[in-house]
Amino acid sequence: MVLLTPIRRRALLAAPALSLAAPALAQSWPDRPLRLVVAFPAGSLTDVLARLLAEPLGQRLGQPVVVDNRAGGNGTVGTIAVQQAPPDGNTVLIISTSAASVNPHIIRRLPFDPVRDFTHIGAIAEAPYLLVVPASSPDTSLAQLVDRARARPGELTFSHGNASALIMTEVMARRAGVRLNAVPYRGGAEALTDVAAGRIDCTFTDFANGLAQAQGGRVRGIAQSAGQPTPLAPEVPPVAQVVPGYDINVWFGLSAPAGTPEPMVRRWNEALNGALRDEAVVGRLRQLGFLPFTQTPEQFSDYIRTQLASWGELVRIAGVEPQ
Repeated sequence: MVLLTPIRRRALLAAPALSLAAPALAQSWPDRPLRLVVAFPAGSLTDVLARLLAEPLGQRLGQPVVVDNRAGGNGTVGTIAVQQAPPDGNTVLIISTSAASVNPHIIRRLPFDPVRDFTHIGAIAEAPYLLVVPASSPDTSLAQLVDRARARPGELTFSHGNASALIMTEVMARRAGVRLNAVPYRGGAEALTDVAAGRIDCTFTDFANGLAQAQGGRVRGIAQSAGQPTPLAPEVPPVAQVVPGYDINVWFGLSAPAGTPEPMVRRWNEALNGALRDEAVVGRLRQLGFLPFTQTPEQFSDYIRTQLASWGELVRIAGVEPQ
């Protein structure tokens, strides 16, 4: 016997009525401003992405798209807010690696299922992370950092502002056969600041902030997390040159509450993919460290399942225990 949560039971009971009403609703929808929930604070990478996409999405949907930050719990608070929202097409989520790929493996009683509890709309982008060291560091390459860490086990430090960066670093260190000392921060900006100040030996950070600090002479980029050279910074070698097989990106997409009528999902998907074909939008995304790509709702659902499994293996390698 399968037990249903109250939220799932309401969604299932509402589904027949929604499906019958969907054609009529789709003709008049949207008739009010739409809500784009960001599960991270203002100024975060996810927030920057949402604010970049809000206007082109609104232009294509015919209503303003309002960004709503619901931060907390490594993306859990905002994700739950969308899970519990009415499935009427008016509320969507910037879903990401943290909420849908990492949290299910590190939070014991996660109150949502990233596959079952959402209607997935489409992919937005992948993004490699940049590994940086202080500008004053003696390490000018990842190989030098690894050699120094091997000579001083557990003495070198790395900062992390989210679970993805923690896992990326631990996987790199363990596969390289070295031990680094983790120092947690509330966010990626704070984690990067202490590297720039020389108080921390290294961190994985997003490209937008990392390259800006590097161009300002405060940090040095020594590697990036994608398996191949990235067009975002072709001069920065991949971690895989030192740690064979290393290839880790974070990802972002758009999702709605489970039971959202298909016509509205298709409208959102068409608007999203249209925005991601706009050269000005794509150019700005690349400047911020994103590699945009488009998918159908069905393809994106499959992608999320694949990413959930892949990050489960990375969590295992990193030795991160669920809490």
